[in-house]
Amino acid sequence: MRRALPWAAVAVLVLAVLLVGWLSPVRPASVRSDGVGPDSGELVADYLARADASLADAAREPDAPHWGLISFEREVDTAAVAALPGQLRIAQVLFRVPIDRVQTPLVPVAVSAHPEALRKAPLVAAGRLRLQSSGPDRAARIAAVSADRLAAGCACIVGVAVRGTAAQLRAAAEDPAVRAVEVLPSDAVAGRFSLIPLLPEHVETVVPGPDDAEP
Repeated sequence: MRRALPWAAVAVLVLAVLLVGWLSPVRPASVRSDGVGPDSGELVADYLARADASLADAAREPDAPHWGLISFEREVDTAAVAALPGQLRIAQVLFRVPIDRVQTPLVPVAVSAHPEALRKAPLVAAGRLRLQSSGPDRAARIAAVSADRLAAGCACIVGVAVRGTAAQLRAAAEDPAVRAVEVLPSDAVAGRFSLIPLLPEHVETVVPGPDDAEP
């Protein structure tokens, strides 16, 4: 009988621990990740409708600043970005050099509010690609050609991340060069969302184009 007592005590202790755990479960860490841009395989018409709906939702909080993604009808240069209506804060520029039948890399460059940062962004993107341009493989050649064109000031911007009010974002959406403006909720946190622009070559469905040519 005396040998049974310690085991009974252990059983009671285990039961108590389990009961405390059940009554006070450990809360999972809060992880939030937003994404802005079309989904792979999504119909372009569906994405454009979704982007318009997000802009309408933002209008419900007219005074709150929102993060948004602007995608262009065709590739533009930094001057066109600087000329966007609405006086938006340009926070990140998304570069992608268009080469026929070649999939080129998307190069994001964060920019400060100073106008000079936007002007120099193509050189920053070119410098990053040059780090990938050594070697005889095709990817290195694509990076080298893309870097050269960016350094030469090509019209190679496919999207920009911006911050502004609903009215500012709506003004940008009315620019003829703008294809879509998708807006995140006002509580979205900078650096906690991904950016995937709607590329000019995406006409019906968001799928990769051919990648069978030399750069």
